[in-house]
Amino acid sequence: MAASAEEYIAHHLTNLTYGQLPDGSWGFAQTAEQAAGMGFWSVNVDSMGWAIGLGLVFAFLFRRAAVIATSGVPGGLQNFVEMIIEFIEETTDSVFNHKNELIAPLALTIFVWVFLMNLMDLVPVDWIPELAMLLGLPYFKIVPTTDPNITMAMALTVFAMIIFYSIKCKGGWGFLKELLFHPFPAWLAPVNFLLEGVTLIAKPLSLGLRLFGNMYAGEMIFILIALMFGAGVGFFIFGGVLQWVWAVFHVLIISLQAFIFAVLTIVYLAQAHDVDEH
Repeated sequence: MAASAEEYIAHHLTNLTYGQLPDGSWGFAQTAEQAAGMGFWSVNVDSMGWAIGLGLVFAFLFRRAAVIATSGVPGGLQNFVEMIIEFIEETTDSVFNHKNELIAPLALTIFVWVFLMNLMDLVPVDWIPELAMLLGLPYFKIVPTTDPNITMAMALTVFAMIIFYSIKCKGGWGFLKELLFHPFPAWLAPVNFLLEGVTLIAKPLSLGLRLFGNMYAGEMIFILIALMFGAGVGFFIFGGVLQWVWAVFHVLIISLQAFIFAVLTIVYLAQAHDVDEH
């Protein structure tokens, strides 16, 4: 039972990975060991596919809402989209005190996209992987934000924007002075650089790893609950109750994690625009 449970958990935590196989050919890894041995140039096809697909769903829904928008009595989709846009606009205005028309749309995109990716965690853990196996795919994860490649890619993109706007708004020398001469006097420049460098690097880590860690833990709990379904009628009923309770609670988690990612992005970009101290 322990061995089968370990295999079950390992299977549900392994991505469908495409890369170079041990014989030199290219294809999908058939084991977790093959996936791990493919190295840097491998691609987690399931994570990439779901992330891009859900991004397209977001674009389609909001585009559809814009097309059917009316000044009269709005429909349900228009009401829903307007509510989200107003919420993000209010949040952005309360945090970002500079002029940049990109920030609010960026925050909106991050919030909705991350929420949709997180939302996939509410799909029963066995449905899609079992269907994928019937189609000949050995593994298939459907929650992109449980893949650190996805969360860190988003975080590093935001980090690149932080560096760009820091240099654009403060100038190259101004950005360097921030790293060397803050918060201590100039003669402690090495200490300042160490402290500010750690603070700077911590920004993408706080974005990507927080999202990954919370969603990975949530997925693990769903998997552990699913193990109870094969342990007898009593455990089946108890597991069903636990799954329902955790799913209801997890709605709060997936929403909160999307909101935190969006808000931290706004905060970090606001700091990049802030030149008052320079």
